[in-house]
Amino acid sequence: MGTVQMRSFAKYLGQGIVYALIAVLLGVFADTPAYRHFDDDKAELTLSLAHSGKHVRECRRLSAAEIAALPPNMRKPVDCPRERVPVLVEVELDGQLIVREFVPPSGLFGDGPSQIYKNFVIPTGSYNLVVRLRESTRDEGFDYQREARVVIGPRQRFVIGFRAEAGGFIFGATTEPADSPADTQQLG
Repeated sequence: MGTVQMRSFAKYLGQGIVYALIAVLLGVFADTPAYRHFDDDKAELTLSLAHSGKHVRECRRLSAAEIAALPPNMRKPVDCPRERVPVLVEVELDGQLIVREFVPPSGLFGDGPSQIYKNFVIPTGSYNLVVRLRESTRDEGFDYQREARVVIGPRQRFVIGFRAEAGGFIFGATTEPADSPADTQQLG
């Protein structure tokens, strides 16, 4: 090999060694040190739901005179409001109310789903969990309610979801919770 070829080879070999070293360092620092969001004797309770409340008022049939008074492009037999009522959500853990929140509907006209997402770090153990949701204009009581005795283990995430078409509240648990947003609250 000539001097020019030797310099070129040494240059590429040096670049390869530097790139390999950077890749190894990135791999090491990507995995260590292991980050723990909370202690091993804790668990996470997550409330996550998006649900549309009932309409503020019922649809009503328009009379022939009312329809005739409307511009031609606005004529429809039924007048239905877009706006929805806020959803009331309550979560009770062993008799202690940890969430009671009126969640307003989203959307420019208040016609979208009410959305809530909350995390709570709790000690592991067995709990009596009660969740309630009111989606209507009623002043008392709830439209959906579920009560269960749940056991939440170390570093487990217990999720409370909601699907009206599935009958209401859905409970589920995962192990080794992912890093949570900053709105995680400590309980207990």
